[in-house]
Formats: sequence, structure tokens, C-alpha cells
Amino acid sequence: MPAKRVILMYISEVSGHHCATIAIEKELKSLSPGIEVLNINAFNYTNPISEKIINSIYMGVIKSTPGIWDYLYDNQQVARKLEKIKKLIHLANSRKLRVLFERFRPDAVICAQAFPCGMVADYKQVYGSKLPLIAVLTDYIPHSYWIYDNVDYYVTPSEEVSSRLVQRGVVPEKIKALGIPCDIKFSKDISKHQARQNIGLSQDLFTVLIMGGGHGLGPVKKIVESLEKLPFPVQEIIVTGINKKLYRSIRRKIKKIRQKISLFGHAGNIDELMAAADIVITKPGGVTTAESLAKKLPMIIIHPIPGQEMNNAVFLVEKGAAIKIDEPQEVNFVIEDLVKNPYKLKHLSESAAKIGKPNSSRDTAKLILQSIND
Repeated sequence: MPAKRVILMYISEVSGHHCATIAIEKELKSLSPGIEVLNINAFNYTNPISEKIINSIYMGVIKSTPGIWDYLYDNQQVARKLEKIKKLIHLANSRKLRVLFERFRPDAVICAQAFPCGMVADYKQVYGSKLPLIAVLTDYIPHSYWIYDNVDYYVTPSEEVSSRLVQRGVVPEKIKALGIPCDIKFSKDISKHQARQNIGLSQDLFTVLIMGGGHGLGPVKKIVESLEKLPFPVQEIIVTGINKKLYRSIRRKIKKIRQKISLFGHAGNIDELMAAADIVITKPGGVTTAESLAKKLPMIIIHPIPGQEMNNAVFLVEKGAAIKIDEPQEVNFVIEDLVKNPYKLKHLSESAAKIGKPNSSRDTAKLILQSIND
């Protein structure tokens, strides 16, 4: 019997979408040795030149004028105006997808971002294909660009997101609230003592993990400045991602900073860093959120990106798993309050545990294998 084949699609190398497909791929290969998996940047495959331009524009908008993205994100009026253009783009891309699918002969396609999901859904319509298509949502908001009749299953982060999809016309039988896929290693228990020992941290100091996503965005330096105002010592773990400028800037200032800092660039042991921390200050990207919840780690959210991250922040705060503050200069007050009132920190951790889905990647892989074998 020939090996089963699966295509996983994302749209940006440094993104939660890509992290999600990597996590799914890992579990597919664990559950079904011999399976062939193609994990592909769909935007780069179909529009390699446009990808670089659009990614550059997106990052520029997010950094300088986030209000524009807030206006565009899930705007029904904008979506309707773009519908004809989107159809033309999908039609052009369908020819490229046909070459890919005829060459690789996938048994299923899984999309962790709406753009490739729409492409494959329209491909199925154009060519009358019955190829199983699974949409994996990596944020706590099901925007309109995800909705297509030719999607066979939707994997959602939560029951609330599932309900919103039903309200938008998706039949309940297609929806599985399995969580946002993250690496299964985040489900494994590492004691705080062991994690701190591995990293070389003090066992006794309150530990703050500061992250800005894969791109190292957010007011990281202002957060560090605010923590200097605490009336007691803490230790900080700072992860700057691919932001080399931020990494160099903090490294130059470490000797002048009173608090103890452990500085990382692109870290491959985020699960261990989270295990060592008492709280994480972060952007609420979907996968970062899923990882934090899997580790039962309370969150402080500052300056979420309008659109998907703002909706993630609303969800987390409503569930009691995070605190959102508007000004990074105020983070010291929040930390001081949590240290003086540990029951508040415990409540945040317990709330995170209630909504976390640490086995999300494995459960998603099981759904994929089931859809192939049915």
C-alpha cells in the first residue's frame, strides 16, 4: 500500500502559521511513520515576488500605522470589494496548484492561514476536486476570509470560535474545537526548579519572561525600563526573535540594568523558558498564546496588534488567563501587585489551564489521518 501524502500550507516563514504546520507535521510522522509530508509556504510558491513585497508592506503597516490594519481586518465592506480580485488571483493560482497536486498527489491539504485555504477551496471548485481540505485557525477570531463551502473540516481554538463559525453558516459537523496546534513538548511537565537550573537562573527570584513574537516586536525596552522601578529584585528572560537590532541594543545595556537579565535571540527552548517563568509579557499571537496556555503560564499583554491579536487579547482577558495593560511603563505596578498577592497569580494560572489544549497538534494530526482513511 503506497504511503499517504499530506500537504501543509502556511504563508510566512517566521509566523505562528508556520509553527502550527511544523507541530502538525511532527505529530503526523509520529502517529503514522512513513507518511510523506510537504510543508510549504503557499504564498511563496504561487507568488514569490508578491510575497516579499506584501510581507514588507504588512510589517511596515503593523509597526508604523496599525490603525490601517485594524480597519482592513475582517472588514465586510472591504472583503466584498476585494471579492472579484480575490477570485481572479485564486484562478491564476489554481493552475499552479494543479501542477503541485498532480506532482505530489496529496491525500489531504491542511491550511493554517486563510489565503492558501481560499486558494485550495477555489481550486476544488474549478476542477471539481474532492481532495480533503482542512482549515486550521490559529487565532481566536474566525474572520470572513476563512469561509468556503469546499472546506471539509475546520479546526478551531475554542468552542466560542466554533459557535461564531456556525453563525457564519458553517455546519457544526465540519467543526472540531481541538485548539491551536503547538509543539507537543509544551504539554510535557518540566519543574520550575529544573528549568531554572538548566538555564542558569536563580531559584528564588520572581521570573518574568518577555517576548515579542518571532519578529521581536513590541515595547520590550520600555518594559525593561519599567521593571527597573520595582522595589525588589526580579530576573528577566528576554527573547528577541529575529530582531537583531533589539538584541544588540539590550545586550549593550545589560551591565547598566539593575535586574538580572538572561538574553536570547531566536530560542529553540521556549517551552523550557516558559517552565522557568512565573509570568510572560508578550504579544498575544495565536501560537504563543497556545504555548503559554499549555504551560499554564499567566500572561500580561501590552500593545496587541489590531485585528487578530486584539481579539486574542479580549478572549484571554475574558477567560481570566491574562491581564491587558495599555502602557508599558505601568508593567511594574502589575508585577508588584502579583508578587504581593500570589493568589491573583494562581488564579491566572488556573484559568490558563482551563482553556489550554496542550494536545492540540496530536488531536489535529489524528483528524487528518481519519479524513484520509475514511
